Parts: sequence; structure tokens; C-alpha cells
Amino acid sequence: MRVARTVLGVGGELAITTGVLLLLFVVWELGVVGVTANRAQAATVETLERRFAPTSPPSSPPSSPSTSLPTSPAAAPVASADDPFAILRIPRLGPGWAKPVYEGVAPNVLAEGIGHYPGTQLPGQVGNLGLAGHGNPLIDIDTIRPGDAIVAETADAYWFYRAVRSKIVPPSDVHVLEPVPEQPAAIPTEAWLTLTSCEPKYGSTNRFIVFAKLDRSVPRAHGLPPDLLTAGGG
Repeated sequence: MRVARTVLGVGGELAITTGVLLLLFVVWELGVVGVTANRAQAATVETLERRFAPTSPPSSPPSSPSTSLPTSPAAAPVASADDPFAILRIPRLGPGWAKPVYEGVAPNVLAEGIGHYPGTQLPGQVGNLGLAGHGNPLIDIDTIRPGDAIVAETADAYWFYRAVRSKIVPPSDVHVLEPVPEQPAAIPTEAWLTLTSCEPKYGSTNRFIVFAKLDRSVPRAHGLPPDLLTAGGG
């Protein structure tokens, strides 16, 4: 009986220690690491905004804040994994939420912001724009609701996608990144965006997926309509 009590006592102490260590890790990840990463990514977004700024105003104001859906590539191929090429804005994840988008999904890339899956489409293109976030950037991806705005901002335009649905899948389910999500044999005729992040929040057993469809685009020179920066996005 004394041995059993000793074993139980040691087991209880280990469980408490493990719980404390896990809590400290979460605090470190979301606190120190998160704040540092957020500041660095915010600075990168500011740099991108200056780089994307049009050199001259449009010749005439648009009659409508949106344009028709594109049928041709939206941008030149991405050349460098070290140089962000877009800004992702998701109002549902917080006021002013904006992250730089880099080419690739390696851990060192995802530590800097959002990663673009090589081989998937670029913003505005017909097919599927695949984007990944690990940890802090998309920690609240599960709060995104159907109809929410997801804006991919490039040097040419603001590409406004609207969330359609979400699901949890195993890491092996690559069909979520097909040109038509989850339909390997289908020929794409629409522009999709697929967000992926780890599930559960502090693990990587599965992947949380959000599918969104391109709703409209706005030339960058015309500016981003304020209503597109609300959760519902106009």
C-alpha cells in the first residue's frame, strides 16, 4: 500500500509538473514569441504597403468599388522565399489583422508569416490559392465563419475572397489543395483560397481548413473600400 501511495504521489507530481510546463510553453508561445513575431510581421506589412503604393492616382474614379472576376494570372511567378509578395487580411481575426505572405511552407518561412504552397495559384488566379499558417498567425482560424472576408493584397489589386466552409482533416489529405478543393478530377473555373493551420491549437495532429471563394477584386490604385475590412466584408 505504501508503495502504491508513493507511485501515485510521484505520478501526481509529474502530472502537475507537466501541466505547469505546458502552461508556461503556451504563455511563452502566445506571449513573448507571439508579441515579437507580431511586431516583426507588422513592420514587414508596413514595408509592403509602401512598396505596393501606386505612383500616381487613377485617371478616373471607378463607378463601382469592385471589378469583374479575373480570368488571367494576377501576378508574375513568385521568385524568392525571402521576399514577401502579398499581404493577407482577415478582419475576423482582429482589427487591423494583416500578415505578410511568403513563398513556401517550410518552418523557417512560417515563422515569418503566412506561407504560399508552391504549385498552387497566386491571388486572383482561377484555381486554388493555398496558404498556410503555423501557431500564432492563425491561432484563431476556427473563429472564421461562412461569409467572412479574406483579402489577399498584392501590388496590383485587393482580391476579396469570402469564406465558404471549414473542416478538420489529417495532414495526409492533400486534396484540399487541388485546383478545385477536394475534387482531383475537376477542371477549375473559379478562384478559390484555402487556408490551413495546425489542429488542435497547440498541437499538429490534424489540420484546420478554411475554404473561400473569390467574390470581387479592386484595383490597388482605387484603394481598399473600408467595408471590406469588416468581418463580413461588405
